[in-house]
Amino acid sequence: MSSLATAPDITVASSSVLEAVAGEAATGLTATPRTLAPWLFYDEAGSALFEQITQLPEYYLTRTERAIFTAHADEILRLAADSGPGARCLTLAELGAGTATKTGILLRAAVRHQSRVTYQPIDVSESCLMEAREGLESTIPGVTVLPQLANYITQPITIMRPPQARILALYIGSSIGNFSPAEAREILSNLRAQLEPEDSLLLGTDLAPGAHKSPATLLAAYDDAAGVTAAFNRNILTRLNRELGADFDTAHFAHRAIWNAGESRIEMHLESTRLQRVTVPANAASSELRLRFRQGETIHTENSYKFSGAGIEALLGDSGFAIHRAFTDDKSLFAVTLATAI
Repeated sequence: MSSLATAPDITVASSSVLEAVAGEAATGLTATPRTLAPWLFYDEAGSALFEQITQLPEYYLTRTERAIFTAHADEILRLAADSGPGARCLTLAELGAGTATKTGILLRAAVRHQSRVTYQPIDVSESCLMEAREGLESTIPGVTVLPQLANYITQPITIMRPPQARILALYIGSSIGNFSPAEAREILSNLRAQLEPEDSLLLGTDLAPGAHKSPATLLAAYDDAAGVTAAFNRNILTRLNRELGADFDTAHFAHRAIWNAGESRIEMHLESTRLQRVTVPANAASSELRLRFRQGETIHTENSYKFSGAGIEALLGDSGFAIHRAFTDDKSLFAVTLATAI
């Protein structure tokens, strides 16, 4: 792996983001039913909207995960450092880091544990990465931030390892729930390929409904009263208009959130409220698309899978990890699982 000394401030993956957007639009919008991949949400505007979502009263996921970190950060860092023979210093790397507001809790614990720590956030939003670097380095002495601008779903990433260090990889915020079971295993398996035995993964997962959590609680988290999630969902079409020259009339696509109990997932859709036609001009990745939407027809934009304890264990085991310790809140809303690469 590359030396930290040679790492640039921002690593930009070589493949074209614009071509990836165009390719996803061409594939998803001509499929039956129509789909768009959730990574398309996270342009600059979408990333800002998601930060707003995490502060909404209905969106319990972020504050619950943050509370788990606050209660257990020191234990998590100690267990990760001591996961194999001989305690080691840690370097933290995070998939889909955003502005890393929750990660600061873990980084403060890391500094308490070892004085200095290198943090490698990986995200598709350059503005979020810059905000994360400036905020963390200015408020947590001892933290060095090495951002990597990449879509970890479509582009290769590199996690750099300081000499004699262990890696603690973070995939938090229930981001893994946005992917099908097969895709989730592939993401974690690809991450495992970047790690060595006894490195660690900290995985955040939203838990399935149970005695303390109803489907109504889930639905409210994805369809808030203020309409921020609706704006976030429609922004995916705004992005296609801006980057590909499409002519979606976003006012005539309604946000829909649905609980699919059979698949144990929340689904987000954009529903056409009238008969309409949309054109996406030809580009480097696709010929011109001429799309006809019926009234009531939807674009499936996101799944958010909800997990049982057994499901988390199976996902990690299939991906090359073994559970070390699991943490949850007193209402069993959310789980944070520390796993060891095997």
